[in-house]
Amino acid sequence: MDEKSSGSSSHHRLLLVLLMVLLFGVIMIQYVCPSKSECQMLHQLGSWFKDGGATGSRGRGNEIQDGLQRDPYIAEDGALVRFVPRFNFTKADLNRVVDFNIKGDDVIVFLHIQKTGGTTFGRHLVRNIQLERPCECHAGQKKCTCYRPGKKETWLFSRFSTGWSCGLHADWTELTSCVPSRMDSREVPENLPSRNYYYITILRDPVSRYLSEWRHVQRGATWKASLHVCDGRSPTLSELPSCYSGDDWSGCSLQEFMDCPYNLANNRQTRMLADLSLVGCYNVSAMSEEERWAVLLESAKRNLRGMAFFGLTEYQRKTQYLFERTFNLEFIAPFTQLNGTRASSVEVPPETQHRILQLNRWDVELYEYARDLFLQRFQVARQQERRQARERRQQERRRLRGRLATKQGRQLKPTETPRQPERHSVVTEEQHKGKADGDSVESEMLLPEWWDLDENGTVEDYVDNVEQW
Repeated sequence: MDEKSSGSSSHHRLLLVLLMVLLFGVIMIQYVCPSKSECQMLHQLGSWFKDGGATGSRGRGNEIQDGLQRDPYIAEDGALVRFVPRFNFTKADLNRVVDFNIKGDDVIVFLHIQKTGGTTFGRHLVRNIQLERPCECHAGQKKCTCYRPGKKETWLFSRFSTGWSCGLHADWTELTSCVPSRMDSREVPENLPSRNYYYITILRDPVSRYLSEWRHVQRGATWKASLHVCDGRSPTLSELPSCYSGDDWSGCSLQEFMDCPYNLANNRQTRMLADLSLVGCYNVSAMSEEERWAVLLESAKRNLRGMAFFGLTEYQRKTQYLFERTFNLEFIAPFTQLNGTRASSVEVPPETQHRILQLNRWDVELYEYARDLFLQRFQVARQQERRQARERRQQERRRLRGRLATKQGRQLKPTETPRQPERHSVVTEEQHKGKADGDSVESEMLLPEWWDLDENGTVEDYVDNVEQW
């Protein structure tokens, strides 16, 4: 008995040790290899273990509804559960599917606003899209070569493909006047193509973005290389004074950051998406501050609506989905929803948060507008996807019914008269005349009511049963 007890105890200890090693390995995966795109198989293994492994089904997250997987996007952030549209947009505003031709002369232009997650998204564009000719990215090099299939010409204008060709973090005003000339200068002058430029950007919650920029400046960032070109010239020092006197503003407190009246961090997203020439560029004496920002806000909204695509940092999976649907391109690895950033770790008193909101009141309005438009676009796109899936299923059923009728016809002897079983319904002559798709009567033969495609399988399964009668 003692030997048996000792053996059983040793066996249990061995199992416990193995279990602890496995748990430790899963935890280490998250630290050693945080990027799913780089360690896809390891993350799948970790997810499998955390979800309890194979349980005889693929799990609730992968259940099929209307021919599609159960919607994974609501679980991402719950936004659609609470979302109530506030703004009325036209169909053109909501249906943003563009005819992007990567083999032609079309160009995607990425407007990169500071501290919106644009660096991560920019890397997705050059490293994570499934392309016939993928971008060539080499270790130690900041830029990738993103050529079109069969051409030595880029299809992407961004930090990681063409560099800061129009200045560091160029805004809408700079890009729209600079990009065409930059792209044309790369081509033979007598053979310049007529291009389509598709502008895209990423926006972020204004408070989080502002705090993130403060932390970045606190660590020494300056963005001195920004040109701020408007109407053909950069602003003078009197038009755009500096917030600091030294080489940088490292170590500044949040209070100092908020107190500078010339800080471009204030309402940065609105300013960078607007046409600055409408307000005299950086000459703030052209009109009152209230009037100036009202014009800039309306311009930013108009440009945002007209852009081919924009995403939101807070909705990574939805951003990926809308980009893929807009440009008919697919990412290799899914975007990761980040729930924690340096900005989110900053503890800010309520009165300070209120001050930040006041300093960024125009960005707050723009973000609420953008969020509403973004979620409405997502809803419309998902509805269209479900409708297209239903139409494909209906077409497949009609095709398989036609095959069923053809197989039954071949089984009859030449001298026999076709007999319709009671369990089949046949379209009447009047119904046949009313058919818009022109299908024959045979191809419209209906399956019996008791045969449920969802529970009993495909129409091929039904055909096999018929042939065995």
